[in-house]
Amino acid sequence: MAGTPNLAKVLKCKAEQGCKIRFLIGDSDSEVTRRREEVENVPLTVSTRIRITLSEIEQVRDVPGIEARFGDEHIAMSVFRFDSEMLVTPHLAKLVGCDSPMMHLHRYQDDGLFDRFGYHASGLWSNGRDVWADDPRERTENTNSPAR
Repeated sequence: MAGTPNLAKVLKCKAEQGCKIRFLIGDSDSEVTRRREEVENVPLTVSTRIRITLSEIEQVRDVPGIEARFGDEHIAMSVFRFDSEMLVTPHLAKLVGCDSPMMHLHRYQDDGLFDRFGYHASGLWSNGRDVWADDPRERTENTNSPAR
């Protein structure tokens, strides 16, 4: 993400056109993140990549339609959903995400692979904590609000 030219401008433009943009990011200080760093064992750690991502999306913090949450349950996967298409990268053991395979899924039926990954991502989102909450208690209280 950090290498995307004008990322903040592109995200802002998309949000202004009605696109809902959500980032579910691992918490750089969590035990889940530390365990993943041990598995990957690379110099550019997961927590560093998380901090880079947070720095990038800070530029769109106040843009309506863009939200960010910390997810503590599962960080070893990337999911990008666009209407009835989805890109999913399950981060395989001992591989960083960019070395893991990416699947391009299309929604063809109810409860197929697309829906299953979608349900999983929605569940993680519902349990997430608001990245931009000023009060740490708000981060926890927002976990009970429905996913949008």
